[in-house]
Amino acid sequence: MSEAELHVLGARLRGGILNKARRGELSIRPPIGLAYNSEGVLALDPDQQVQHSLRLLFETFRRTGSASATVKAFHNQALLFPRRIFGGPQKGDVVWGSLGHCQVLRILHNPRYAGAFVFGRHHVRKRADGPSKIIRVAQTDWDTLIPGAHAGYLCWEDYEENQRRLHESAQAAGGDRRRSPAREGPALLQGLLLCGRCGGRMTVRYHVRDGRLSPDYLCQREGIEHARPLCQHIPGHGIDEAMGRVLVEAVSPVALEIALTVQQELQSRLEEADRLRLKQVERAQYEADLARRRYMRVDPDNRLVADSLEADWNSKLRTLTDTQQERERQREQDRQVLSDDQRAAILALATDFPRLWHDPNTPDRERKRMIRLLVEDVTLNRAENIIMQIRFRGGVSKTLTVPLPLNAWQQRATNPEVVREIDRLLEQNTYSQIASILNGRPLLSGGGKPFTPAIVARIRREYSLTTRYDRLRKAGMLTLHEMATLLQVTPRRIRIWHRHEILRGHAYTDKNECLYEHPGDNPPCKAQGTKLSQRSLPNQVASTPTHEVQCEA
Repeated sequence: MSEAELHVLGARLRGGILNKARRGELSIRPPIGLAYNSEGVLALDPDQQVQHSLRLLFETFRRTGSASATVKAFHNQALLFPRRIFGGPQKGDVVWGSLGHCQVLRILHNPRYAGAFVFGRHHVRKRADGPSKIIRVAQTDWDTLIPGAHAGYLCWEDYEENQRRLHESAQAAGGDRRRSPAREGPALLQGLLLCGRCGGRMTVRYHVRDGRLSPDYLCQREGIEHARPLCQHIPGHGIDEAMGRVLVEAVSPVALEIALTVQQELQSRLEEADRLRLKQVERAQYEADLARRRYMRVDPDNRLVADSLEADWNSKLRTLTDTQQERERQREQDRQVLSDDQRAAILALATDFPRLWHDPNTPDRERKRMIRLLVEDVTLNRAENIIMQIRFRGGVSKTLTVPLPLNAWQQRATNPEVVREIDRLLEQNTYSQIASILNGRPLLSGGGKPFTPAIVARIRREYSLTTRYDRLRKAGMLTLHEMATLLQVTPRRIRIWHRHEILRGHAYTDKNECLYEHPGDNPPCKAQGTKLSQRSLPNQVASTPTHEVQCEA
């Protein structure tokens, strides 16, 4: 009976809490930035610095779309964020420190900042081993949700938009993987691509080419899950260029308006940050004045307390000085960010959006955000060419055909014009002579290098060009031994006659190996050859017999 009575009492207490929550009257500890006033109504925190910090957080997330980017923005601006202590001797005090990623997520997921009364967002479940576990409940299963129950920092529509953007960011690593936020890499279509074969989400893989990151788009989920080959593997350089041309054509008419809006947003963002830093200076000034008044009211003879209060006053003064110096430093940086010359540059770029798009100072992440403003998704299908089906947010679709990128060997292939020129030069020149002629024009090989005899020989071989030897043989020229047999002399004598231009020969190698033209009806005589041999070799005995000295009539 005692156990049953405890169960009934607990159920009644639980029922009373639920009934009070359904009316929106249950008092729940508010998050930072909200506080109960003297009448018991939940309102915005009376501290203006706390309010400005929260408004800046929501504005930064609206601008960046990422909790991590919000943390980075506060860190880069050297801004502090409030946190309330709920236990210990300093219970109820507000302390200021650096903003953390988990803190941003808690604030963004909390519907109370949208002015809604919520109860039942989390359930506590006991484990079998004893400790309890807190389970997050889906919004459809919340016990109570009353929008507009009290004042907030944003409307309910903005809260739902924030949840949608957080959900899209979480899908980058979740089971769906249909969307992902814009990252810093150069792949413009990261997170927007769908496979045209299986319908899955395509991912990005980077590799270094010519010292720069180059993206490839892959459909590899089945390959990872079931060890199957890749569904599609498409180089992304040509696709990104085609997408950039489409975006430039779509955005150019409104480029001026967009640029002016961006300029106003930058200015308002810096002014908001400066107002928040001013609040920090005012708080530091108040704490320094408070420490001074405490020190002035103490009994001068009580040196133990006076020394402690004096040290606290000096500490507050140092904090005030550091805060003022930090504000001045940030203001100087802000003035450098939006100088008059840079404002003029923004207006000049606004009239030429293609120049803004191709400007190397434009971050890749900003280009991706521009694409996401217009494009819902892009479907890729690789066949003889790459078919891009672009679906815009307004429902309009567009199909593009992009040629397949060249393979590595195709990119290093020699220009067909150069191949034809080599084929023509082989009629009259050797490999070294052809290399000198091509380098004098100048021309480069497929690998971007100057020509060498080895490169010319390789091109001749790979493109199956007729060798110079075969060309000369086809023209009726004779080899060294054939010419020696025809004239009934030694090969050495044929070389001597060629050197003295008695016989006409044509080199077919860089080693001066020649093929010779037929001497015709008046071949050189043996005696002439003997005299030339003796004159060229005075210290040697002629090798021809004496009876060969006579010439035929």
